[in-house]
Amino acid sequence: MGSETGLTAAEVAERVAAGAVNHARRRTSRPFSQILRANLITPLNGVIGVLAVIAVSFGGWKQGLFALVIVANILIGTLQEVRAKRTLDKLSLLNAAPAKVRRDGQVAEVAPDQLVRDDLVLVEPGDRVMVDGPVIESRNLEIDESLLTGEADPVPKAVGDGVRSGSFVVAGSGVFRAEQIGAEAYAAKLVEEASRFALARSDLREGINRFIKLITWLIVPIAVLLVISQLAYTADWRAIIVSTVAGIVPMIPEGLVLLTSVAFAVGVVRLGARRCLVQELPAIEGLARTDVLCLDKTGTLTEGGMDVDELRPVGDTDERTIGEALAALVAADDTPNPTVRAVATHLTTSGVAAPGWPADEVLPFSSARKWSGATFAGQGTWLLGAPEVLLDPDDPAGVEADRVASQGLRVLVLVTAESATTAGGAIGVVPRALVILRQRLRSTAAETLAYFKEQGVAVKIISGDAAVSVGAVARRLGVDGAAEPVDARQLPTDPDELADLLERATVFGRVQPHQKQAFVKALQSRRHTVAMTGDGVNDVLALKDADLGIAMGSGSAASRSVAQVVLLDDEFATLPHVVGEGRRVIGNIGRVADLFLTKTTYAIGLALFIALGATFAWITGRPPLPYPFLPIHQSLINAFTIGIPAFLLALAPTFERAEPDFVKHVLRFAVPAGICCAVPTGIVYLVALNHHGPGTVLPQVTATITLFGLAVGALALAARPYVWWKMILVGACATALAVVLATPPLADFFDLEGPTPWNLAAAAIAIGAGVAGYAGYRWVKRLRE
Repeated sequence: MGSETGLTAAEVAERVAAGAVNHARRRTSRPFSQILRANLITPLNGVIGVLAVIAVSFGGWKQGLFALVIVANILIGTLQEVRAKRTLDKLSLLNAAPAKVRRDGQVAEVAPDQLVRDDLVLVEPGDRVMVDGPVIESRNLEIDESLLTGEADPVPKAVGDGVRSGSFVVAGSGVFRAEQIGAEAYAAKLVEEASRFALARSDLREGINRFIKLITWLIVPIAVLLVISQLAYTADWRAIIVSTVAGIVPMIPEGLVLLTSVAFAVGVVRLGARRCLVQELPAIEGLARTDVLCLDKTGTLTEGGMDVDELRPVGDTDERTIGEALAALVAADDTPNPTVRAVATHLTTSGVAAPGWPADEVLPFSSARKWSGATFAGQGTWLLGAPEVLLDPDDPAGVEADRVASQGLRVLVLVTAESATTAGGAIGVVPRALVILRQRLRSTAAETLAYFKEQGVAVKIISGDAAVSVGAVARRLGVDGAAEPVDARQLPTDPDELADLLERATVFGRVQPHQKQAFVKALQSRRHTVAMTGDGVNDVLALKDADLGIAMGSGSAASRSVAQVVLLDDEFATLPHVVGEGRRVIGNIGRVADLFLTKTTYAIGLALFIALGATFAWITGRPPLPYPFLPIHQSLINAFTIGIPAFLLALAPTFERAEPDFVKHVLRFAVPAGICCAVPTGIVYLVALNHHGPGTVLPQVTATITLFGLAVGALALAARPYVWWKMILVGACATALAVVLATPPLADFFDLEGPTPWNLAAAAIAIGAGVAGYAGYRWVKRLRE
């Protein structure tokens, strides 16, 4: 079992040999085999592969060239995800929090997967509990189990009580024995998922999947209609099958899923270059939609450290007593927070040594209580904490503390008390000194806040410090509303009233952990997409519930584990790049979806047009109506109006904030644009077929020119706003068909021939009609809005 000195090296080796190691298969990305399988075996690849085999079997190898998209999907998707995997794996090593264990009587740090059964694990505020077991030492240990049970109140843990993985320490410290490890641990899956490369739930992905499901249901009946309609045209099964494949292929948005994955993966790599770890890929989507950013002041707007500016005595307390009391409190605190560390540094610099007061009881700091302290034998109880919590509102020392805090300084009060407990608070408090600290503002904070204001992202500054102090810091940074900070102790409890206040106010002080969580929920109730930054254990609940949790790399292990994004270098100025990358990804996927769904719409429209037209021709005894395209024609059109430009647009920079309801926005563009492509193409094909007769390829040439021109028009609309390279891209794609038609070997390869002036004139009129139709739709739409 191991003694209180921990396991020996020999005992650790025995457990490792027996497999009693904490292998929970925690990983940050999918293994290569899963990546390859996920990109190779997809429904779209399967459908396209089957159609390619059919087209090659009945129409020759050229008719199956459209299947090259499968190869591109597999290669590009796999390479980009492997690249993102390597980036995530490297960054996750930097983000991993080691476990502290006692072995051979010494404290050592080991990786979580190197814990063995019966290890003695040391924990302190901010630490995640990684395995399960009983407590063997407790120094006022308090555990937050809200991620497991939903209960927000911390749970005190005494010797013999059990702790479970997935919880975290909020106050005190202790030691527990690792008994349930690896897959046996209560929340092993929760711990594993904290840093996993996730292609998890995403509104954007769900929207794309809805499109694909709808298209899948439409393909079968339309294919049947095409076969029936072509039977009236010819008894040649080969021609019928090739025509049917040509009608079905453009209905499939074959590159849409690929380019979505590529855009996500490239976003991960780009953010990784800025030492920003994206722990869940859908987080990039949240980056683009964020319209409210909640900032925890300490560690975000200010640097992690602080300096003691002054120790100001209260009443007749002498400086020596103040120094000794603070030194005794520092010595008694075995889990000091940044404030206590700043006090310790000041005392060391000033030459004040610990007086050696024996501590009968230590009262650890808690963000909910906002004070810490100890009871010393012969010296009474001393506490250090927030003035407005420990002092009465009319106490002169509290009034002085408010005055100093209004200058942007942080103020704590050192007091004595007749008695104090972590559950009941302090009784008989007498102020002894004010501890005044100066916080260090980040040099980039003002510029970063100005960026968010310019981008229309509302900022809410939240802190556990005094409201006047937080307001003073916010004023120095030029934050709107900083002149009217709100004390969170006076906040309404009604969710609607709280939401109304959050819409108006900007700066909040004395905020408790459960209130941060309430802030997030209240803002979400008003349909805001909320991002929350934080670095402490008191931020965990809010980070978990926010649409996007952003943790600092130097913050607590608990905050890093629940956040979707971790700024490994603690640099607040990285956030504009994070938001910009999210907007780039989502905005570009929207453009790509516009193109692919436009193609799907006009393909369905043309197939129905031909099927119904052929049926009408058969009933009325008119000449038959063959399908206007071969698969090789569709390969040409798709390559230069969808495939090549979509890939380039998917990786382009953009700064527009993504709008909600992805499906609705795409359909607003794709359906009218697709109809305006299909109708003129179908009509001009009928006219050309009537003019030339069915025995020539010129009707197909006319239809190909018309559809190509209209698809380039859709590309020109989707590519907006324009920069120089987009203009070159659209121009190059527009001239591609002219080059093919003007080059006999290319025209012959694509089963086309040079058009006559009549064909060009007919195509130009049809293209003009399609453009005019879409312009008219937009005009009517604007009038209605």
